[in-house]
Amino acid sequence: MPAKIRLKKVGRKGQPSYRVVVLDGRKPRDAKVVADLGHYDPKTHPATFRIDNEVALKWLLDGAKPTKAARDLLSKSGVMMAWDAAKRSGVTAKDESEVAVAEVAPEVAAAKAAKAEAKAKAKAKGEPKPTPKAQADEVEAAS
Repeated sequence: MPAKIRLKKVGRKGQPSYRVVVLDGRKPRDAKVVADLGHYDPKTHPATFRIDNEVALKWLLDGAKPTKAARDLLSKSGVMMAWDAAKRSGVTAKDESEVAVAEVAPEVAAAKAAKAEAKAKAKAKGEPKPTPKAQADEVEAAS
């Protein structure tokens, strides 16, 4: 079964609200859900969302493919960065039970801190925003 992580609309007409869910990729948007990962409300300012990071990471390690909208939300919550770090370290879905998400999370926190620090430095100096490559170099230098 090719699993997909996608958004499922649950709001009324004109008042959209979504759930971030895992379901069979061959099924329509409102089909029976395999797992519920969280919710997303685009009507609030700023848009609010909540995602269970550990469960989402488990599904990504199992091979679930996120849609573009779901990937954006997972990126904002830090799951995609943790998934990338897990892939680089060779963690598989079977190893995930042995390797806690907390072990991958420090890399996420360090990367976010480095990114925030780079932005603060650039703002203080009046420089343009740092490029992603420069951010990656700073993260590697901090490690």
